[in-house]
Amino acid sequence: MRRGVDYKNDLLSDLRSDKKYAAEYLSAAYADSPEAFLVALRNVAEAQQGLAKLAAKTRLNRENLYRMLSAKGNPQLKGLGAVLKVLGYKTVFEVERASRRSA
Repeated sequence: MRRGVDYKNDLLSDLRSDKKYAAEYLSAAYADSPEAFLVALRNVAEAQQGLAKLAAKTRLNRENLYRMLSAKGNPQLKGLGAVLKVLGYKTVFEVERASRRSA
């Protein structure tokens, strides 16, 4: 058996079947790094829609969507918003707790 195959299949299965899990996965990836977030969003997109179907629904070029959702992707806010909307997710902003108060 090839390494990593079961993990990826299990991950995609979890992302497909549990939208709350997928939202937590996206949040954790976003907290880690922009690159991790884009890869996580691609995993969620693959699991829940498939990238070809998502490209059609968002009216984004499929090749650009693949590139956008890669570790080296540099999406525009408009495209990212379209992807999140079609997948059924929204962004939420919270105040970050400061470790110490400013003078």
